[in-house]
Amino acid sequence: MPHQSLTDKDLLYLTELLFFQLSSAKKCYHFAQECSDQQVRDLLDKAGQMHQRHYKLLLQQVQFTNMPSNMMP
Repeated sequence: MPHQSLTDKDLLYLTELLFFQLSSAKKCYHFAQECSDQQVRDLLDKAGQMHQRHYKLLLQQVQFTNMPSNMMP
């Protein structure tokens, strides 16, 4: 796959997605701690883990896409 740089618009969009995923993960973890129902707590923890995974995947994509061509695997 050829190396493609992201446009400023792409980076702005990805930055917004990163913020959304991180914010959502934090909210899930916060409300899981506040919740007394164990089933709801487990669901919120699971949702928080999903948002955290998505955050990491997006971050890796941004880092990989902006890597100089001579450093590509």
